[in-house]
Amino acid sequence: MTFQLIGVNHKTAPVEVRERLAIPESHLPEALKRFTQHPGVHEGMILSTCNRVELLARSKNGGANLREFLGNYFQIDRGQIDPHLYEYREQDAVRHLFRVTSSLDSMVVGEAQILGQVKEAYAIARAVGACHSQLDQLLTRAFAVAKRVRTETAVGSSAVSVASVAVELAKKIFGSLQGKHVYLVGAGKMTELAARHLLAHGAGSIFVANRTYDRAIRLAQKFQGQAIEFSRLYDTCDRADIVITSTGSPHAIFRREHGEQFLSRRKNRPMFFIDIAVPRDVDPEMNKLDGIFVYDIDDLQQAVASHVADRKKEAQRADEIINVEVEKFQARLQTLDVVPTIVSLQEHLELIRTAEIDRVRGRLGPLSPEQQLAIDALTRGIVNKIMHTPISTLKTAARDAEATTVVEIVRRLFNLQEKRASEEKDSGGRA
Repeated sequence: MTFQLIGVNHKTAPVEVRERLAIPESHLPEALKRFTQHPGVHEGMILSTCNRVELLARSKNGGANLREFLGNYFQIDRGQIDPHLYEYREQDAVRHLFRVTSSLDSMVVGEAQILGQVKEAYAIARAVGACHSQLDQLLTRAFAVAKRVRTETAVGSSAVSVASVAVELAKKIFGSLQGKHVYLVGAGKMTELAARHLLAHGAGSIFVANRTYDRAIRLAQKFQGQAIEFSRLYDTCDRADIVITSTGSPHAIFRREHGEQFLSRRKNRPMFFIDIAVPRDVDPEMNKLDGIFVYDIDDLQQAVASHVADRKKEAQRADEIINVEVEKFQARLQTLDVVPTIVSLQEHLELIRTAEIDRVRGRLGPLSPEQQLAIDALTRGIVNKIMHTPISTLKTAARDAEATTVVEIVRRLFNLQEKRASEEKDSGGRA
């Protein structure tokens, strides 16, 4: 079996491409079911965030055409997305997953949100039965590696997030956030983080609108803010100097005509929109209005640049840890690959041993318990000596690229082929 990973992220694709591939959390179960039904895919997980969409699969011999799945699922011409895709297999796929989970591949290196996002994607994949075997082991190890990176390096020190970078950008626009009115559209984790940063930097009143009004109330209460029913969004949004929006809407919720209404009511006082949603909540046409400033997730990369140099050395240390962890994980997987052959060999020779004892038992006559123990010990000793060399060879080969060849030779020598085919059939049925 082979690990495969395909995706786009903030480095390879602009937001207008990423938003076309984004999968809302509510649609992930159905997408995962279709993904694991795709030819060649035995296990799968899908990670969809504002900065990346990645599909991770365990396939037989790397034979799953993941590009084909993307094209079919999103009903999009592959020519439009192929230039933006990256694809990894085996060790490279493992390394990429470890780096993503450890926040080394994030727009803001060291941000803490990605680990939670990967865990949520993993939980959904497990819930629908898409992740249950080697992929489950890989994700579990990825979380342990992320913890080790945070413990042994300072890559997460002075932690920043997309939300905190957005607040920094707001300060650059306004000079000071003192007394500025803030409108949060969406009541998710990202907007809550934004609220904390805004209040810490002197922001005044906070309004919260969310499609689920109860969630808006709960978030507003945390910050002594005011919850607004989503149906009143356009009637009340002009109260804000800063709008931070992060919803799961498949279409823009703020369009040019809304911006024109807001400016008219505000007597042309400027408004600042930070759109951290993918797909985007704010139509780019809004940015053409004098007095409205719109920054989307990709625009935040300029603010992120100042953090990169400080974390470069710690990121290098983290990459060294990940390289070691990748080798350890691969070695463990290769060892697991030879274990079924070792077990089959032991069972095969034990059957021969017991069958031969039963065959000659009648000719030996009555045996005392001591004699029976002696025969048992003698035959076990012979079998163990026969097994020693092939088992040692298998264990040694597990650490090398020749493992598959050695496994095949041992199985042929001891006629274990029929049993292996049966095992693979059973495994395929479960996957």
